[in-house]
Amino acid sequence: MRIFILATLLLAVTEPTAAESGDATPQQIRTAATAFLQTFADAQAEAGYQVGFDVGQLDPRLNLAACATTPKVAFSGDPWQTTQPTLLVQCEGQRPWRMYLPSKVTISGLVFTASRPVARGERISRALVTSATSVVNGSRRAPITNLEQLLGKEASRSLNQGAVYTPAVVEEPDTVQRGDHVIITARSGNFSVQSRGKALASGQTGEQVMVENLSSARRVQGLIVGPGRIEIPM
Repeated sequence: MRIFILATLLLAVTEPTAAESGDATPQQIRTAATAFLQTFADAQAEAGYQVGFDVGQLDPRLNLAACATTPKVAFSGDPWQTTQPTLLVQCEGQRPWRMYLPSKVTISGLVFTASRPVARGERISRALVTSATSVVNGSRRAPITNLEQLLGKEASRSLNQGAVYTPAVVEEPDTVQRGDHVIITARSGNFSVQSRGKALASGQTGEQVMVENLSSARRVQGLIVGPGRIEIPM
């Protein structure tokens, strides 16, 4: 009887606790992941977005070393481009480990949509824009959420009424349009001569286009340096 009691006491002393054996690791992971997502949600709320989230299921057979400190959690991808981002969970210390955990994250906020059908090449004005609340991370092409980044651009394709404006459907308008009357500046060092001309092609700032000098009818290639301004080397 004494031998049995002694053996029982030794077993109680030497048997690892739940935290030491790794049994507490799944709960540690879920707690850390939930805290991370809540911090992310709080930060987006300050910017006017509503975030819903759910931590994915852990394998009940998971057997990792217990983490002496709170595991570090981060997104392994961009949560603004998917509603199912993967979380990278890492434990540092004497027995480090890392794992990936699925999650579900929905970010809802104000998006801008076409108030009527928009033709390709049409300049986006305030009259062509209406707003609605939608999930903004539902596709890889995140919608434009800053009105200043939308106004003044041109539609790169035809849009139906209600279409969401994304960077893929708008583009910067040409700085110079074909047929525009422009100022041609011929420059050599600090010396320059200006004349009037006509653009023979459209282009954006930094691009080369052909331009015709209205005085001499000479055609030359110049660099677009701004709206209505072409520069050529002498």
